[in-house]
Amino acid sequence: MDLGLKDKRAFVAASSDGLGKAVALELAKEGASVIINGRDRDKLEQTKRDIEIVASTPVMAICGDLANEKERSELLTTIFNSYDALDILVTNTGGPPSGTFESLSMTDWDNTYNLLLASTVSLIKSALPGMKHQRWGRIIAITSQAVKQPVANLILSNSVRASVAGLIKTLASELGEYDITVNNVMPGYTKTNRLLSLIKKTPSFASAIDEIPLKRFGNPDEFAAAVTFLASERASYITGTSLAVDGGWIKNIL
Repeated sequence: MDLGLKDKRAFVAASSDGLGKAVALELAKEGASVIINGRDRDKLEQTKRDIEIVASTPVMAICGDLANEKERSELLTTIFNSYDALDILVTNTGGPPSGTFESLSMTDWDNTYNLLLASTVSLIKSALPGMKHQRWGRIIAITSQAVKQPVANLILSNSVRASVAGLIKTLASELGEYDITVNNVMPGYTKTNRLLSLIKKTPSFASAIDEIPLKRFGNPDEFAAAVTFLASERASYITGTSLAVDGGWIKNIL
């Protein structure tokens, strides 16, 4: 199936590792011109090499912390000095700390707001003018299964990621007339370094596999395939949706 992604300009946030890296790789394999980002310069450069070897296409790598307003602004300036517009924006971040309500400080809440919501709003605001001018775009937020069904000991993620989902649903209504689709993709328990660190800190996370109908954790490339489809020409009539890629873990009907 031709997804119509050749030469589309795509920025994937927080893509030096994990789900973001998998998405960037999949988009590049489909022929998109990919821009990746991460805080660790060495890891980012290695990811750039990894993608270029597999996809045989140049990758732009920009180091920076999306939760930091100054670094985020510099990153966006670099992107739009090279491209007049983005076709595809995939918002993504690392996860906030685990913990219960009483174990977390107001600083933790402020940091999580900047990490998850403020960064998403800022990236979308920057990408919108170009997308509206060309009357085409794909905005995809990577959130979490916690948006639909809260996960124990992840109150920061449960709370603030839900606000990102609300933003995405509202934008789908506002931007549809410009042929800009806006969707939210909710990864479940997926074999990333984030999941390994959660299991190390809270061993009970490992037992989540028993709650998944497929009886296994997901692979990053399985998640990336879903995001890449939503970014494609083939997904032109899908907007305002929250798609779970969770092996069936979420129990609600809708």
